[in-house]
Amino acid sequence: MKNLLQKSLKQLTVFAFIVFALSIPSYFLLVDWIWLNELDENNELIAERIENEFNEQKISDEKLAQSIQFWNEIQPVSKVALIHQPLVKDSQYTVMRQNPYSTKEAIDRFRGLKTNIKINNQNYSLVVETNIEETEETVGYIAMVTLLFFLILVVGFWILNRRLSKKIWQPFQDTLQKLKSFQLNGQNRIQFQDTDTIEFAELNATLDKLLQHSIATYKNQKEFTENASHELQTPLAILKNKLDILLQSDDLTERQYHIAEEMNKALIRSSRINKNLLLLAKIENSQFDSAELIRFDTIVLQSMEALQEHFKEKKIDVSTDILSNVEVKGNSGLTEVLVNNLLINAIRHTLPEGSTRITLSKSAFEVSNSGEQALNPDLLFKRFSRMSDDNRGSGLGLSIVQEICKLQDWTVKYDFVNKEHLFSVKF
Repeated sequence: MKNLLQKSLKQLTVFAFIVFALSIPSYFLLVDWIWLNELDENNELIAERIENEFNEQKISDEKLAQSIQFWNEIQPVSKVALIHQPLVKDSQYTVMRQNPYSTKEAIDRFRGLKTNIKINNQNYSLVVETNIEETEETVGYIAMVTLLFFLILVVGFWILNRRLSKKIWQPFQDTLQKLKSFQLNGQNRIQFQDTDTIEFAELNATLDKLLQHSIATYKNQKEFTENASHELQTPLAILKNKLDILLQSDDLTERQYHIAEEMNKALIRSSRINKNLLLLAKIENSQFDSAELIRFDTIVLQSMEALQEHFKEKKIDVSTDILSNVEVKGNSGLTEVLVNNLLINAIRHTLPEGSTRITLSKSAFEVSNSGEQALNPDLLFKRFSRMSDDNRGSGLGLSIVQEICKLQDWTVKYDFVNKEHLFSVKF
């Protein structure tokens, strides 16, 4: 990827090079046109001078004929010939031929003029030819000088733009860095840097308005989730107690008992979801202290002991490699939830007589379990997403794990290696 400055400079450089390439033939045509016009004027002046010089001599026709013959011998490029009818108009032409005054065999260009002059009241045709200098060489020198200045211009443009861009784009870079570090759950407004650039000022104003709206919307959603969870706790508890009383009644038929049991399971799951949503809201509101020093190995061992019956029920082979005296900074209650969720996730998604491996080191906690195929990492940590047909969970366990890791500056990662699902938490 390239930044905006490099892209714009590249386009400008290509455009400048195209203009430079097109300027070379333009130089050639322009210089050649100027020289031809200058030579035409020069040939006309020569013709006038020759006519005047012959007339100023005031010699006889016989002597004039001798003078013209002598002139034609010493001026092979300026021919004078007697004609009976004057030329209708002058003619100008360009011819390629050997230069009679050059000792080298080289073909040169000549600009010629054929015009009518009067000497002693007689019409004569005069041909004047002037050598055209090497236009190609002149244009070549001009092109070399132009290329030199073109390179100086482009290099200087790159250097100046690189230096100026740091100052010009500094407010944009400041805005970009603040947006990268912005956390919506922090609910803190960004103080953008003041700038006198209209585009950057409008961008900052638009972003500030958008962020304020996002923060307000996010705050309202969290308040609704928290309030709804609090308000649901009481009716859910009442329903649970009523169902427990109903299930203990001797008057229930077998069909009624099964219906009440299914209702009880659904109610338990609803209560679990409600508690998890409330926990998520508290985590996102940063209502937990995550700066205490906790014994991670103790929490892992306690969670494994509490879930031992579940491992035995599915005949899961559990192997451990738990380092002692592992201390990390965090919240003990949230860390216990994190460990329980990962272990319960491994139990639920391990087939009977499968295997689970639990590892703890100074820098990471890992839980792996046997599996057949990899899970979708894009959906894995999303709320209420399900990776299997097991409906006993709330669909929030891994989302809670991810939020706990964010709160405590840890990272959670999923991999599928050698037919094993591996969840690793880096401290």
